[in-house]
Amino acid sequence: MAQHSAIQSAQRTLSTEVAGLKLLHDAMGAELGDAFTKAVQAILTAPGRVIISGMGKSGHVGRKIAATMASTGTPAHFVHPGEASHGDLGMIQPDDVILAMSWSGESSELADIIAYARHNRVKLIAITSRADSSLGLGADICLCLPKAQEACPNGLAPTTSTTMQLALGDALSVALLESRGFTSQDFRRYHPGGKLGAQLRQVSAVMHTGDRLPLIVLGKMMSEAIVTISSKGLGCVIVVTPDSKLAGLVTDGDLRRHMAPDLLGRRVDDIMTKSPKTVTPDTLIAEALEIMESRKISSLVVLEDQKPVGLIHLLDLLRIGAA
Repeated sequence: MAQHSAIQSAQRTLSTEVAGLKLLHDAMGAELGDAFTKAVQAILTAPGRVIISGMGKSGHVGRKIAATMASTGTPAHFVHPGEASHGDLGMIQPDDVILAMSWSGESSELADIIAYARHNRVKLIAITSRADSSLGLGADICLCLPKAQEACPNGLAPTTSTTMQLALGDALSVALLESRGFTSQDFRRYHPGGKLGAQLRQVSAVMHTGDRLPLIVLGKMMSEAIVTISSKGLGCVIVVTPDSKLAGLVTDGDLRRHMAPDLLGRRVDDIMTKSPKTVTPDTLIAEALEIMESRKISSLVVLEDQKPVGLIHLLDLLRIGAA
């Protein structure tokens, strides 16, 4: 396929799926909204977990939804409908809520789960495009997705339909997250590894402190400041008042901007950047990184009661994999 044809194909696919999401968005403001609210409430008040099940592509989407819920404060796991019929129904307890997914609502593999839910009075939430299907009729709450055109030109391969299922699962997860008051610190407990985990740490975990801090008092000469910058190796020196409060910051960039024959004989007061951008020890690394990137700076002074207690450098964030 030529490049131009491939791009046109991609754009058609994306346009079709966007149209499906628009239909879902509009339905949420109409008939779908009431069922969605009931589903969120049912999950919030359930003592147990969310058991998600689905066959084929719906099953693959269901696994992702289960993972998203579990990582954002809603205990959830996926049960394959085929395995459920061969003993895994025992994983589902009366305190749980089942979220079963089938675009047609007629996946035969879900029949045993529907029957099990009815017999054991386990609340069943359906995600389907047909409220009058076996799944839709067997559910306590039916999240009925609007009919939409598949991006597949043959109208066969699940494309738009699975995108809509996934988006609805994300909407449920976020609504539950917000209802529980789930914070970034809660999120970090479930994501201790990788770049995301690093960004959810606090600045206090990586900042330079104590003897590593490059400090100099107001009124000192730039010759002394340059020695401090070189010896500490952090590309800057923090200027403080006699009572140890922050007065300014002299960076490598300030040196370049003020480069002149008399630089060494000038005082730090004349060269420093007054009121530099600062953070606190409990600032998330993700926030510190955003400040550095948006302001195109490489260092942030960490303050407590107007006094420098630390310094964080972009290289520190690179070292821990946060940047």
